[in-house]
Amino acid sequence: MQTSLEVDFNGYPAFDVLCPADQRLPYVFNSPHSGRQYSQSFLASSRLDEKSIRRSEDAYVDDLFAHVIPMGAPLLRAHFPRAYLDVNREPYELDPKMFDGRLPSYANVRSIRVAGGLGTVARIVSENHEIYRHKLPVEEALRRVEEIYKPYHSTLRRLLAQTHVTFGYAVLIDCHSMPSTIKCQTTDSRPDFILGDRYGTSCSSDLTEYACTILRNLGYTVSRNKPYAGGFITEHYGRPASGLHALQIEINRGLYLNETTQEPSAGFGELFNNLRTFALELTAMPDAALPADSIAAE
Repeated sequence: MQTSLEVDFNGYPAFDVLCPADQRLPYVFNSPHSGRQYSQSFLASSRLDEKSIRRSEDAYVDDLFAHVIPMGAPLLRAHFPRAYLDVNREPYELDPKMFDGRLPSYANVRSIRVAGGLGTVARIVSENHEIYRHKLPVEEALRRVEEIYKPYHSTLRRLLAQTHVTFGYAVLIDCHSMPSTIKCQTTDSRPDFILGDRYGTSCSSDLTEYACTILRNLGYTVSRNKPYAGGFITEHYGRPASGLHALQIEINRGLYLNETTQEPSAGFGELFNNLRTFALELTAMPDAALPADSIAAE
């Protein structure tokens, strides 16, 4: 399924869903930050070159999880870049200093993410590089929310609702990557993976621990919730008491990416195969391992 939005992303739709012929698993995979289609108009508005603007991109994460489709799970993926619009934010986390015109009164202009330059329409990419040459019209930010953000979340809600109806519960795996230089706040080590469940509030703790164990058995170092506990998507969709579980996974880019060229490294194939093993084992987790009241909620 593809969106019908007429947006300039080099001939790609803003996002699409890769669906199995028959959904056999109560899992939905989501890759909201791996979009790498930069329109010429967006690049022209930026002070950054085509390589620098990709620094906040979760490059190729959608490809790393493409194996879930033949397993029987859908994958929602963005083609629009995170630097253009971040759907892992509230819909209106906007910095008034970025725009010409007055933001609507319901805009959240004081969030920590806005203060850091990483609102719904970001001011910077990683390492504090300013994106835009000039202020944007307020109407441009609102158009991105209406034409891309809202349809993206509508699609994600539909996938989860359909999964919940079919299986009695649904598990969202929100897929991301992190710069290899990011460290845990409590240790000097650089984990290979960070799993975020909003400190046990967005999904069953048994599910999170099961995922951690699988990755550790594959030889990876894993941290839980530090420094990434999950963003808006994990928090917003994770309601384990209602049978909706959301788990964020962050992958160290050093495992699979040349972070200078933003191209896959020699480690890509090994990681792909290990993530396939991870997904196979995770989705084979017995229903009984999830809280009984979650499965019976509907």
